[in-house]
Amino acid sequence: MVNDLYAFARYVYDCGDYSRAATNLGLYRALVPNNDKNMMSCLWGKLASEILMQRWEDAYDDLNRLKDAIETSNSRSSLELLHQRTWFIHWSLFVYFNHPKGRDDLVQLFLSSTSSPANQTNLYLNTLQTTAPHLLRYLAAAVIINPRKKNERTLRELVKIIQQESYAFRDPITEFLECLYVHFDFDGAQKKLRDCTAVLNNDFFLVGCAEEFMENARLLIFETFCRIHHCIKIDMLAEKLNMSPDEAERWIVNLIRNASLDAKIDSQQGTVVMGSQALSPYQTIIEKTKNLFNRTQNLAQNSERKRDTNILQENQVVIIRFEVSQSGQTICIETFKHFPELGRFILRDAGQIVGVGRVVEVIE
Repeated sequence: MVNDLYAFARYVYDCGDYSRAATNLGLYRALVPNNDKNMMSCLWGKLASEILMQRWEDAYDDLNRLKDAIETSNSRSSLELLHQRTWFIHWSLFVYFNHPKGRDDLVQLFLSSTSSPANQTNLYLNTLQTTAPHLLRYLAAAVIINPRKKNERTLRELVKIIQQESYAFRDPITEFLECLYVHFDFDGAQKKLRDCTAVLNNDFFLVGCAEEFMENARLLIFETFCRIHHCIKIDMLAEKLNMSPDEAERWIVNLIRNASLDAKIDSQQGTVVMGSQALSPYQTIIEKTKNLFNRTQNLAQNSERKRDTNILQENQVVIIRFEVSQSGQTICIETFKHFPELGRFILRDAGQIVGVGRVVEVIE
């Protein structure tokens, strides 16, 4: 009966009745265990049905369920998991660029510091770099569009990835960030920003956020420019931002009015004078002491290492004397110099290799 429900859901999906397909696939998902042979197909079909009906809340939930199913699957090979993750990051664009939380989740998917406590490697970033570097366009766009206060660390990570993958993929959006944060070429960034307009207007996923992208991209140029210059002519700034002088002045006034910029405008000179925002005493203390814990921990570890000289650290080379613990026990070894095949050894602990070496002397 349950298999008939799955077969019927596939049938109505093929007929284009996505609403009934989503309903029946949801019932099938609730009735069978997670290790069912059709579970993965069920999750993909449910997600596809919700996307085709543009029910983004349900699609968002299904996308998270699918991600959990991919990561908890123990029966798939590494190649199959790579294929699943590749499909996932492509299909996820439909949801991430239509759900209110989507662009934040897209950035976190690729640029979170860890994918799991035990594994410091971001599996989805590895997937992007291995099979789909063209998706850097969407990651870069999501980072630019996100609120600026969230992007200090994220931008640095993204620019590093763009540099690493520049041989495989380049487009005006990634080149815009490269010009701005690697070469500090404001004229080049301005040209790339103009090219971005055509890219955004012709991209299926980005066309809906073109205005938001341009606004935040101009803000990135302006903030980077202001870090270098204290007094800026409005005419020159308008040229950098691809705006008329009047539009640039109104744009800066709005930034100052919304407390996004500490500056004042000198109308007679036609300049913007940047202010110096002093840190509060609390912020000063935080800045001075934020790395204190890590430094203390490192000093304590170094002190422990110096006290306990019997513990070998990684990559250390030493000469060790071994004794056979049981009387009458023998080991067939020779010095490496006279017989290399019998002159090597491996130390294992709990099934893992902890050391390798050569026999330099055999004591009778």
